[in-house]
Amino acid sequence: MPELPEIEALAHHLREHALYRPVARIDLASMSAVKTFDPPVSALVGRVVTGASRYGKFLSVEFQDKPDEGLHLITHLSRAGWLRWHETATATPPKPGRGPLELRVHLDHVGGPGFDLTEAGTQKRLAVYLVRDPQEVPGIARLGPDALALSRDEFGELLAGHTERIKTLLVEQTVMAGVGNAYSDEILHTAKLSPYAASGKLKPEQVDELYAALRSVLTDAVDRSVGQKAAELKGEKRSGLRVHARTGLPCPVCGDTVREVSFANKSFQYCPGCQTGGKPLADRRLSRLVR
Repeated sequence: MPELPEIEALAHHLREHALYRPVARIDLASMSAVKTFDPPVSALVGRVVTGASRYGKFLSVEFQDKPDEGLHLITHLSRAGWLRWHETATATPPKPGRGPLELRVHLDHVGGPGFDLTEAGTQKRLAVYLVRDPQEVPGIARLGPDALALSRDEFGELLAGHTERIKTLLVEQTVMAGVGNAYSDEILHTAKLSPYAASGKLKPEQVDELYAALRSVLTDAVDRSVGQKAAELKGEKRSGLRVHARTGLPCPVCGDTVREVSFANKSFQYCPGCQTGGKPLADRRLSRLVR
């Protein structure tokens, strides 16, 4: 799933390539992806791209044709969604329900430059909103403070008010926005903390380490990602990961085997040597198999 660094990089890419270009046509290949109806997506035709920004893990493209009459095309890419930039595109409108294309934006002229919103797989969770104010999007209205906007004191106060496992807290968007499953694994590994540590019971020095890890992991990922072509961002993300999605491989820090805890529809990875004193965490799925 795209997280804060990738969404920041996609917004940067759009600011470099789409700014001040008018919308020539909108191709909607999936009606179910669009979660709003007023205004319709056709209202973007003729409007000019004036910006691109990020709200947590939401990507916003701003359009305007008159003062104080802006619209925001906001996308939550979910697990398998992506934005793909193109210099040319077919002028033939796509057939609904065929392939991964959800929505295409033609800029300058039909068949010219623009971007596609796509989603692989059969579970369609990508969501598109066209609103006058980003706060009209329910997910944005519920967001906590941005992960990179928190000071050390604010981060400490945030942890002190919660009792859940630290892994759970880091990915809860209503508490802190922008971090998902992959980067939370990397942050905890860098901070040498167990994913099961209680958020509000961390020692001050552990909070210091966790905050430093949060800042370093995210800023390093943003620095690596910004400036990359949109098509290269997924590979860039994978290349920078040390434990996430590396189950069974040696930890690059201590050499211990990276392990996994699995749930019904997700999993996370960690290094016992770096994070849990060498002890494997309970994996309910594995426990059921070996009874």
